[in-house]
Amino acid sequence: MQQALVDAGRPLPQLTDPLEVELQVSAFVGPFADNEELWEVVVQHLKEVPSRRSAALLTALGHLLPGRPGKWAEEAAKEQRQPQWDLKSLTFGECWIGDRSIDAGYLALLCSYAYGDAPHAMVFMIDEISGSLTRHAFLTRRVEDALDRLREDVRLESITPEAAHWLLSRSYDRFERRPGLGVGLDVHHTRLVARRRIGLAMN
Repeated sequence: MQQALVDAGRPLPQLTDPLEVELQVSAFVGPFADNEELWEVVVQHLKEVPSRRSAALLTALGHLLPGRPGKWAEEAAKEQRQPQWDLKSLTFGECWIGDRSIDAGYLALLCSYAYGDAPHAMVFMIDEISGSLTRHAFLTRRVEDALDRLREDVRLESITPEAAHWLLSRSYDRFERRPGLGVGLDVHHTRLVARRRIGLAMN
């Protein structure tokens, strides 16, 4: 498993899009994100074998892994050459919420972000009937198209990034306490991407 995670970082040095880096790492790291014993070994291996792949993977893990493993990776990354993409350049844009809890039982939430002049958004469907659990979460680069499609189904209201991500934090806390609940694979694949944005917004 340790070797598989290291090998999964092989494409990262060739990427130029920080969002693609986040998505790839979130998808293959997500299921093991809370395994401190595993990451202690992986980070130590990457420190002892400096390379473009090690530097890229450590940098990405430093931004995306929660808790102590993320700190270990962040410190180890400082000792190696930085990759060509920059995850620190993420900025927050507008957030919108639509409430269909009365007739359809869900909240729709769209949060927009950008890396430089390249915008993207995450769209979340929060199930109000099942205790405000995030059932679906997907990412799109076509922000205006996503807004238009949501407006066809629900009346959207502007919400601050802080309030939007506080709502998401509560929802993801419930999901992580009960990971066996039926949520879409998209929630699992984008979990660390969403969690990173929640942490940045709330700090």
